[in-house]
Amino acid sequence: MFTSEKGVVEEWLSEFKTLPETSLPNYATNLKDKRSLVSSLYKVIQEPQSELLEPVCHQLFEFYRSGEEQLLRFTLQFLPELIWCYLAVSASRNVHSSGCIEALLLGVYNLEIVDKQGHSKVLSFTIPSLSKPSVYHEPSSIGSMALTESALSQHGLSKVVYSGPHPQREMLTAQNRFEVLTFLLLCYNAALTYMPSVSLQSLCQICSRICVCGYPRQHVRKYKGVSSRVPVSSGFMVQMLTGIYFAFYNGEWDLAQKALDDIIYRAQLELYPEPLLVANAIKASLPHGAMKSSKEGTRCIQVEITPTSSRISRNAVTSMSIRGHRWKRHEQPDNNNDTTELGILVIPEISVTNVAGERTGNGEKGRTLGETDAQHIQGVQETATDPRTESKGLPEIRRQKSVRKMMEDGINSPGRVQF
Repeated sequence: MFTSEKGVVEEWLSEFKTLPETSLPNYATNLKDKRSLVSSLYKVIQEPQSELLEPVCHQLFEFYRSGEEQLLRFTLQFLPELIWCYLAVSASRNVHSSGCIEALLLGVYNLEIVDKQGHSKVLSFTIPSLSKPSVYHEPSSIGSMALTESALSQHGLSKVVYSGPHPQREMLTAQNRFEVLTFLLLCYNAALTYMPSVSLQSLCQICSRICVCGYPRQHVRKYKGVSSRVPVSSGFMVQMLTGIYFAFYNGEWDLAQKALDDIIYRAQLELYPEPLLVANAIKASLPHGAMKSSKEGTRCIQVEITPTSSRISRNAVTSMSIRGHRWKRHEQPDNNNDTTELGILVIPEISVTNVAGERTGNGEKGRTLGETDAQHIQGVQETATDPRTESKGLPEIRRQKSVRKMMEDGINSPGRVQF
């Protein structure tokens, strides 16, 4: 550790001690922009024998219990590195050199398991049902779900998983170690969206180190330092996968891919079903190419959401379409009166009887028909000379020819004459 980096840490330690409470929010807001301080603190944590490690851990704990949200997140970003340092020291059986780190982890754990009133927290989580849509899936894409008797009996019921209440811990032992560390990773994952890129990088790196140390893959990764195996639990590995899954889509594709492969490698050796299930599910859902997302942009897990609007074909025959078709047919004469008035042809009734009902002779019948024909032909011609239809001369000529042909057929056809 260089002298300049040591000076930055010492200045940070002394600045907070003399800081008044009124200026604490402004101090917390500006603290996240001090990248040189963050990198110097990482180097202090990575050196268990550093003389600055104990005051740094003490100040980080003061940040966490101050109640200021920005200071709490500032401490959380170092949590993956603190966990790795504690596990590495525990694996080497040099417990005395990790006393301050263990005290910091226990302090954060004991603060998180109680609320502001000092009561134990009980965390709950409702397991989503695959039969109901969410931002992650659509039931229609899964396939048909047969409604069996057992499925109907459980319809509308939701399964809720509870975590807690967690007991207070005064020291970390081999029995409660991963219970505490798993809960701490859960708290870290709850604030993933606020973690900087350097914290996500640290998470991916320590996940790979924890999973391969002491195994043949350690030589492939070329990790130096700890050569003994670091024990892990199934729940702890699942929490690691949660953070890695987030890192995939937030600018750390290569490191997250390496960490995912190492977790699958370790889970296969340990025969842990839960990490294998989650890791293989993440691996199967990843796109073929690397995601090129901005490290400074919005942090989120990208999912494809199916539109909620109903997709009904325009060609589908429905009651509304039939009604609309009828309305169009009824409205057509009003919208185009000129054309429809000429298109309606009233077939003349040819009467062969007098008004009083007397029969007429053959000569009178021919005369009556001739006069009727002349009247109808004259009426059609008068209609064609109407000023409103002068511009439609060609269709009118065709109608006149059709009327003449119809009249001729009516005259020459013996079946149309009644006696």
